[in-house]
Amino acid sequence: MKLKEIEFADISRYRGELMGAAILFIILFHVGLSRSDAFFGLRRMGNVGVDLFFFLSGMGLWFSWLKMPSITHFYKRRLLRVYPTWLVMATLFYLPDYLGGRKFSSSLLDLIGDITVNWDFWIHDELTFWYIPAILVLYLLAPPYMMLIRRHPVYRWLAVAMIVWCVVVQYITPVHQALGHIEIFWSRVPIFFIGINCAEWVRQKRRLEASSLWLILLLFVMTFASCVYLEQNLHGRFPLFLERMLYIPMTLSGILLLDGIFSYAGGWLLRGLAFVGSLSLEIYLIHAQFVLPHLERLGWTYWAKALSCVAISIPLAWMLQHAIAFILKRNTICKIF
Repeated sequence: MKLKEIEFADISRYRGELMGAAILFIILFHVGLSRSDAFFGLRRMGNVGVDLFFFLSGMGLWFSWLKMPSITHFYKRRLLRVYPTWLVMATLFYLPDYLGGRKFSSSLLDLIGDITVNWDFWIHDELTFWYIPAILVLYLLAPPYMMLIRRHPVYRWLAVAMIVWCVVVQYITPVHQALGHIEIFWSRVPIFFIGINCAEWVRQKRRLEASSLWLILLLFVMTFASCVYLEQNLHGRFPLFLERMLYIPMTLSGILLLDGIFSYAGGWLLRGLAFVGSLSLEIYLIHAQFVLPHLERLGWTYWAKALSCVAISIPLAWMLQHAIAFILKRNTICKIF
């Protein structure tokens, strides 16, 4: 079989399917599994789904910005997509905790901060919904960065400086003491801005010669195998940011490989993944804190818990998305009249 050229446009063509795959990887990562299990290292690789999301989010922002380079419009669209859903789910999670054991929100002020901006993540690395405050901050930073690189393309190399910053945060003691508690955020910043950088190649429909597939496979196998080994044999004995630096080439090569697989996949699979991808925000907010804790108590096998979590979370996410859309639409109608 003759190898095909690798088209960067496929990243945009299969963006929904990639997001669907990413949230499934994250669910597999969150499902509990014994450290002694032979699948433990592979299960930990589901964590790269977060990096897929950051990359695809950055890429999508570039296209959105080129269509309408308005800061007001940009922030409004981002907030309407994320914030109403976040407020509902954060309230459902943190309010009962505040009224009960107060494991997360120790005071009324703390409760308000957790619900509105999840400030405990920034203060002491409370990871319950960490992706939301992280992506909102990156949304805030994206327009200045995109304006900068449009005027001065050389500043796309800032993504390399962001990788250096991750090393600084880990190993320069004063910086680590002040900012090291949110390493999970810093180590994902580079892939987000790399996503913005790569979006222009996607827009221009750049291609790589067919033989580059072997280089992409080499990068993926090297990084994937290294991460599996680290997790299976050395979990907890190395700084996680080192592994997340490996996630960067793994994410880029993995996306291109998945695009190649999707180009041969059946329509039913692509439609299914795209549907799941369209619910990725809602699934993220629902599955780990509202579904998995109940399944973990049942003593089921790993795959029984994982498949059940997917089966339960998807319809709940669909209902949540449509409920939020109905509320927003109704409020818009009320404003008109």
